[in-house]
Amino acid sequence: MNTATTLPPLAPRRALAARLLLAAFAVVVALDLGGLLAGYPELHLTVKPLLLSVLAAWVAVRGGPPLLIAAAVFGCGGDTLLRFEDDTAFLLGMGSFALGHLCYLLLFRRYGTTPRHVLPLGAACAAVLVLLVALLWPDLPAGLRIPVAAYSLLLTAMAFGALRLGAATAAGGLLFLLSDALIAMNIAEWNTPAPHDFWVMSTYLAAQYLLVTGVLRAAGTPGAGAVPEKGRPAVDA
Repeated sequence: MNTATTLPPLAPRRALAARLLLAAFAVVVALDLGGLLAGYPELHLTVKPLLLSVLAAWVAVRGGPPLLIAAAVFGCGGDTLLRFEDDTAFLLGMGSFALGHLCYLLLFRRYGTTPRHVLPLGAACAAVLVLLVALLWPDLPAGLRIPVAAYSLLLTAMAFGALRLGAATAAGGLLFLLSDALIAMNIAEWNTPAPHDFWVMSTYLAAQYLLVTGVLRAAGTPGAGAVPEKGRPAVDA
């Protein structure tokens, strides 16, 4: 049974612009991940700032909530800053991502519901976070320990909040957790799956896309697909 209702599509010109921007996002994602797999990090560094900027433009054309556009823009800021390999740029980039997580948290609160399974899953996420930070702590640079721990707490709260918008958005939150866990493990000089940057970016980009599209649907954005009836999440079965 499908309990969702379908909204009217976008106006023709906006629909065309949205399709072109989504195609552009697919192209830059392919270039980024392809460059990492092929061993061309220069290509990755070139296209990385374009990834979330194109996604932000797509959200804007679709008429998405301003907070969602801001979340994508902060993601773009984080991507751009993390191109530079020094602690200051890393901390600023982490701060930009943190602002994006705050935007997502506000959006989840505005458009989400609270299904019964949220608390057990949230407790599981929190337990995994505590264990991971405790294990990483001795191997992290001293100057990054507190910022990484604080950021990890906010990231986990975002992933927990994503559960309010359904399974696909929840998967986005968990993939974001996985992506940033891989980054933290690399900073601590732990062994991670190779090629490291490919797995970081592939999980991160999937996470951002799932979070963005989940919020668009929940917000009732025209052309975004199925949206929930008032007071209940969309379920396809």
